[in-house]
Amino acid sequence: MEKLPTKIFAVRTTTGQERNVAKLVAARIEMNKIPVKAILVPDTLRGYIFMEAEGPHFVEQAIAGIKHVRSRVPDFVNFSEVEKYVVRKPIIEELHENDIVEVTDGPFKGMRAKITRIDRSKEEVTLELLEATFTLPITVHSDYVKLVERAKTEGGP
Repeated sequence: MEKLPTKIFAVRTTTGQERNVAKLVAARIEMNKIPVKAILVPDTLRGYIFMEAEGPHFVEQAIAGIKHVRSRVPDFVNFSEVEKYVVRKPIIEELHENDIVEVTDGPFKGMRAKITRIDRSKEEVTLELLEATFTLPITVHSDYVKLVERAKTEGGP
């Protein structure tokens, strides 16, 4: 029997429930032996999960009646549109000096800071905390910061 090429389908979910939906769908796929190859839950795209299957009817079968599933997006999604969620670029590639970031871990968690220096070889950023009473440069790994605001470029409109 000839295998059909798989396609990627997008499924709309309640925002914030993507992981729960994926777990429920995965359990149903496992129990009913539905031929779905993969489920992708991108961290950066809220309200959607992607499923790889040979046809839309398998996706419909997997998501039917599951709580927090809104709908299946008609037609399939090109891999090039999903690829950016699969191949994750290190955050350091997107950071620049003077960008405003939020510290996501450690003793300064939740504080906003301005990047003063970037060491790409060590994947570290030196920050100046904005909420501190005096300027104290701290150096953290780039995985512990989240971009909040891009630096204003010179020259403007």
